[in-house]
Amino acid sequence: MSKELIRLSDLKMVFDDEVVLNSINLYINDREFLTLLGPSGCGKTTTLRIIGGFQKPTSGDVFFDGVRINDVPPHKRKVNTVFQKYALFTHMNIFENVAFGLRIAKVPEKEIQRRVEEALELVNLPGYGKRSVDSLSGGQQQRIAIARAIVNRPQVLLLDEPLGALDLKLRKDMQIELKKIQQQVGITFIYVTHDQEEALTMSDTIVVMDKGNIQQIGSPTDIYNEPKNAFVADFIGESNIIDGIMHADGVVGMYGKKFPCLDKGFAKDEPVDVVIRPEDIDIVPVEQGQLTGTVTEVTFKGVHYDTIVDFRGFKWLIQTTDYSPVGTKIGVKIDPDGFHVMKKSAYSGTFGDYSSYSDEYDELNEEAEDGDEE
Repeated sequence: MSKELIRLSDLKMVFDDEVVLNSINLYINDREFLTLLGPSGCGKTTTLRIIGGFQKPTSGDVFFDGVRINDVPPHKRKVNTVFQKYALFTHMNIFENVAFGLRIAKVPEKEIQRRVEEALELVNLPGYGKRSVDSLSGGQQQRIAIARAIVNRPQVLLLDEPLGALDLKLRKDMQIELKKIQQQVGITFIYVTHDQEEALTMSDTIVVMDKGNIQQIGSPTDIYNEPKNAFVADFIGESNIIDGIMHADGVVGMYGKKFPCLDKGFAKDEPVDVVIRPEDIDIVPVEQGQLTGTVTEVTFKGVHYDTIVDFRGFKWLIQTTDYSPVGTKIGVKIDPDGFHVMKKSAYSGTFGDYSSYSDEYDELNEEAEDGDEE
C-alpha cells in the first residue's frame, strides 16, 4: 500500500484580487510520479511553488508526512527543485556543481566523493566530474541539474517544465530517462508541464488543472479513456465532442440517430457531451455507415492520415491509415466502446469542432510557450 506523503488542504492563492488557486485539495503518495498538467496560467506552477515553500498560500494548509509545513522555509523542507533554467555554476566543474549542496551541509569529503559519483552514474554521465559545464549539451546540463538535486537525497523532487528548453527528440529520450531515474531512486516526483505527451508517458497520476481548479485526477489511461468533461477530453489527446442525448442506459443519441454505447447512470433523455476519439472511428462505404459525411481536408502524418469530415456542418477529425480524397462521401462506424458520454459542464460547446482545424494545427506545431509564467 502506498503511503500518503503530501496533502494540500483547501489551498487558495489570490494575487491582486485574482484567484490563481481555488480551494485545491490533493494528496500525493510516497514514491509517486505525479504530474500537474494544464495550460499556461492554470495554477500548476503556483501549486508547485507552494509545495516547495517559495510561496505562501493565501489560505489552506500544506502537510508533509502529517505535519503542517506552511511556515517551514524551503531549505528546511525535504524537497529539491529542478527548474527549466538549470542555473548551473559555470565557474565550477561538474563534480563541484553536483557536490554544492553537500558541501553546504558539511558532509565529509569521502562521502561527498561517493555520493557525487553515484549521482553521475544514475544520470548516465559517469566520469564527467572534471569537465566544465560549458562543454555540455542541453540534455547533459539537464541531467547534471537532476544529479545535483538528487545527491541531497530529498524525499520529493519538484520539476518545473524541466524539459521545455530541449528539442523534441531529446525531450522524448529524457522522458524515458526521468521515469527510470525516479524508479531507481524511489523518491516522489512532482512534475509540472503543459505537454500532454510528457504527462501520459511518465506519470503514475495526472492532475489536470484549468483556471485554478482541478478538473480531474487519475492514471494516464483513466484520464485519456474516461475524461470528466470537455476541457479534459480536448486537452488530453484529440477529441470530437458532439452534443448528444442519453436516451437510456447504453443508448446515446446524436444527429437524430441512436447508437449503442457502454455508458449508463444518466437521467432519461439527459443532454450530454459525447466524446469520440479520432482513432476510434472506422471509415466504411456510405451504405454501411452509421453516419455519412464529406471529406473536407486530408493531412498525411506519416503513420496515418488526419482526415477532416463534415457531418452536417460539424467537422470531425478521423485518424486512419485509409486515404479518402477531399470531396469523397464516406460512411463512419463507431463501436459501442468508442463513445464516451460526459455530463454537460461549463466547457460544453467550446471544443471538438475542427472547422478551424488548420489554425489549431499551427498552434500545436509552434514550440511550447516559454517559461509558463504564473
